[in-house]
Amino acid sequence: MPLPNCLSLEPEQRIIKQLFEAIMFEQLVEIDVGSENGHNTFTWIMAEKHYHVRGHIGAFGRYRLDISTLMIDGQPQLISQSWEDIVRDLPALEQVKLSIIEEFKQTSNLCRWNQDNIPARDSRRQASFIELEAQLDEGHPYHPSFKARTGFNFLDHQCYGPEAGESFCLHWIAIKRTHFRSHLPEDHDCFWSSELDQDHWQTLSFILSQQQGNWQEYALLPVHPWQWRQLHKEDFLSLLDQKIIIDLGELGDQYVASQSVRTLLNMTNQAKANIKLPLNMVNTSSKRTLAGYSVCLAPEISTWLETIVSQDPELSGLDILAEYAGGIYVPLGKTVECDPLSDQLAVIFRESLENKLSPEQTAVPFNALMMVEQDGQPFIDHWIEKYGLVPWLSQLIEVAVIPIWHLLVKYGVGTEPHGQNMVLVHRNGWPEKIIIRDFHESVEYHSEFLSTEFPAPDLALLEPTLAKAPLDIFYAMSSVELLRELVMDTLFIYNLVEVSHLIEWHYGGTERQFWQLVENKLEQYSAAHPELADRIAQLDYQSTSIATESLLARKFQAKKQECHHIVANALSCAFK
Repeated sequence: MPLPNCLSLEPEQRIIKQLFEAIMFEQLVEIDVGSENGHNTFTWIMAEKHYHVRGHIGAFGRYRLDISTLMIDGQPQLISQSWEDIVRDLPALEQVKLSIIEEFKQTSNLCRWNQDNIPARDSRRQASFIELEAQLDEGHPYHPSFKARTGFNFLDHQCYGPEAGESFCLHWIAIKRTHFRSHLPEDHDCFWSSELDQDHWQTLSFILSQQQGNWQEYALLPVHPWQWRQLHKEDFLSLLDQKIIIDLGELGDQYVASQSVRTLLNMTNQAKANIKLPLNMVNTSSKRTLAGYSVCLAPEISTWLETIVSQDPELSGLDILAEYAGGIYVPLGKTVECDPLSDQLAVIFRESLENKLSPEQTAVPFNALMMVEQDGQPFIDHWIEKYGLVPWLSQLIEVAVIPIWHLLVKYGVGTEPHGQNMVLVHRNGWPEKIIIRDFHESVEYHSEFLSTEFPAPDLALLEPTLAKAPLDIFYAMSSVELLRELVMDTLFIYNLVEVSHLIEWHYGGTERQFWQLVENKLEQYSAAHPELADRIAQLDYQSTSIATESLLARKFQAKKQECHHIVANALSCAFK
């Protein structure tokens, strides 16, 4: 059975392993399943070549391959030399393959930089939350271009990537208020004088006055220093020449990058806001700018979620890191989608985790739970040894799954709780609660399934772009199934399934047993809420097969559209 971690793989091996696992899972090639010396084998044809590899199929149809057994036309492969030829065989457009090759080169190069420049750590189990945001350098366990960061060179990676843990100041600009939109909890000057210390606020005010500006006419905006360099093109330079934008320079608190790269953590004062800033780069499958429509809606969505969570005792084990302020460049008379700079000049403020923990509690990014340390044992090994496998897993599922499920079932609100968007709060390794984050683009609802107790805010009042938008584009979905898909995809298929695979490999259980624990918890929830039986039935979460998003197939298209495929459901009776 293939190892559930990447410690023993060279970067190119891991890239191709995850590439094949993704194209097989997303049914982009036709697979013949066989057996060889007691091992499952998979054979398929690409570009008239016969590909053959050992592995197995795990929960939700996720493929797990032993990439060292790869044969092409009967010949073993040295992947570090043949990976580009493999990519050229993919069932994709030529321009897409060229783009993928560049992303894979970048991923490999940055992985090797990490290997050469960051000391290996025997264990990360005692690291703080902020240290883990840097030290969890494995990247996404599904996307093959898990560290692409297009546009980053090695110096950028060292200075602004999370792995090296380097701190830096933000770059500051003033934007004419006629070209700016914001959603702040108080007026501009009060907001910034409280967010910044007085020295920094006064320094920025002085620099602005030296350039004949004032805060009655201008609004303040931070810019990532890497982004500042990328913006220096003709359109942006003309804004500087016209003094629509005034450069105030770099100063202020020191920040470090989180795992997401564009969300920055304040190292000068860790209780201060996390700052989310757009970057003109692609990482995994997405461009890391900020969707313009979402920036000023973030506080409204957070307030809505906070209201629901605070008023339901059953959600006491769930907390959110609210996105409480946002600002964006939008010229007078234009909308966010009409100006190309809008999604490149923006900011979202998110609460710091430091304000959410009691002195006895510790937090870890949820994706730490699926990692294996240099000592060969899982990150969670000491906790399992202390509490026992089944009791610990049962508590983890109770804490991580049931609140997210309750929010969906009772209130009709779907969130996107993937590994980086969830934080596990524990006390000496015993799971106590979950904290979720990153809502401005990833909260969904279906109007007919929403609870009347907490209706969705009228987001179109703040963002006219949404007023006549079709369903399935922004927050409003056309069906309950799409809500179910969002939650099961991000929480189960691309998140907890990594934990279930790790448990099977290291602790002798099976993925079936893990998902039986999940199913038992969901059945207990249903039994405790007979009044929600109809809503649970609408979600149809136990059906034999379910639709899931095809993350790689979308990348293969010239026009990036939503893609879906059907997989076996690990929560159905057929899987048991």
